[in-house]
Amino acid sequence: MTEKTGKSLRKPSSSSEVDAFLKKVAAMPRIKPGSRHGRLIFAMDATASREPTWDRACHIQAQMFQETASLGGLEIQLCYYRGFKEFSASSWLRHSDALLKHMNTVACRGGYTQIEKVLQHTQNETRKQKVNALVFVGDCMEEKMERLCHMAGELGILGVPAFVFQEGYDLVAERAFRQIAQLTQGAYCRFDAASAAQLRDLLKAVAVYATGGRAALENFSQRQGGVTLQLIHQIKKD
Repeated sequence: MTEKTGKSLRKPSSSSEVDAFLKKVAAMPRIKPGSRHGRLIFAMDATASREPTWDRACHIQAQMFQETASLGGLEIQLCYYRGFKEFSASSWLRHSDALLKHMNTVACRGGYTQIEKVLQHTQNETRKQKVNALVFVGDCMEEKMERLCHMAGELGILGVPAFVFQEGYDLVAERAFRQIAQLTQGAYCRFDAASAAQLRDLLKAVAVYATGGRAALENFSQRQGGVTLQLIHQIKKD
């Protein structure tokens, strides 16, 4: 995207927002561990406004692989949109070096958002083989809200929760992202430059959930500490 529709404020995510996100993750249905790898689609806005944080996302993705290795591993498919109607999806990858190599070839370009394509692609993939979670990272929304809500509702019926991370404080994007998370029975959380560490830990928590379910999340929270330590308290209430 070339311009933002809302005012961007530079302040860290509030503790209440993080608490709400962690509570939502902890309340997710249990995933039964099996012989298959966990499958997670990691979709990103690669339009011009997101260029400063693309490198950070590369590093975070590598850490997601590392955290799930002991649980049987994670398969991640990278999706992104940019430019004029350009949408790309990688093959399913099991190793961080392969994913990083792929991400390092991507350059952000100006253009409008294509979140509908992300939701449609996730539907198509889970109809082929179950996708445990969708992660979407973006900062704006320039599409029809009604259409995105319809697509998110269909994704929710398929049982794929969307964990939506918003960079910045665009109000139009926030309304859309919150509804996408709600309709898929996922979770929403905001982040910015001041909360990069929180984003890293929360994304790792989602990856652990996608691979090993809530029991794995409890173990991860005990080891990780920080914001994810609150997960164990939510789990104990179930």
